[in-house]
Amino acid sequence: MSTTNMNRGKIVFYEDRNFQGRSYECSSDCSDMGSYLSRCHSCRVESGCWMLYNRNNYMGNQYFMRRGEYPDYMQHLGMSDCIKSCRMIAMPHFRGRMMYMRPGEYSNFSVGMGMGAMGGLSGMRFMSMRRIMDSWY
Repeated sequence: MSTTNMNRGKIVFYEDRNFQGRSYECSSDCSDMGSYLSRCHSCRVESGCWMLYNRNNYMGNQYFMRRGEYPDYMQHLGMSDCIKSCRMIAMPHFRGRMMYMRPGEYSNFSVGMGMGAMGGLSGMRFMSMRRIMDSWY
């Protein structure tokens, strides 16, 4: 496998549960999956980490997916069957908890990121931060 291929992710979406029905294989960002699949009930992440969105152009609810098989992820993760866009994201080598923050202004992390008493992350502190640009490969 070439160095280029090692840096690429691969995810396969299926219209039906248990990897059945039409499929769409994706190895780069896709801002509109509507022309490939009418719905999505299962997926297989073969490499890389992905953020899935329920609206076109990387908008709406986000769902983080890492390598693995998801035969019925709507039931297990409470996801919608209308995955409309996906983006491969870089996973830095780190220890501990990682949070993916959407672009925007964050003036108060404890309120905006759910780190207060209700969020269960009240004792968390930042040790490092990495900016992920639009595409990392």
